[in-house]
Amino acid sequence: GQCNDAYSAIKIASALANAFGTDVNGLPLSFILSWYEQKAVAILLTLLHLGIKNIRLGPSLPAFVTPDVLGVLVANFNIKPIGNVQEDLKDTLN
Repeated sequence: GQCNDAYSAIKIASALANAFGTDVNGLPLSFILSWYEQKAVAILLTLLHLGIKNIRLGPSLPAFVTPDVLGVLVANFNIKPIGNVQEDLKDTLN
């Protein structure tokens, strides 16, 4: 989807998690946040606030994600920069 679909995706994921008695991170879902618009910052902060992990971020990292900031995001939220398409798809689908 697009940035505007994030709210709906979060609501659907939350409902599925509730139905299956788990949290959103326990579902076989992938969040890939493309960094093309400034509102992606708000979406990323929302996902982090909700405790959602394993987010792919790219195609390039925003300027405020310094190596130190990336280290914190990786350690606490398992955020992964988008890299090689084939490897990213393989990792996302596993």
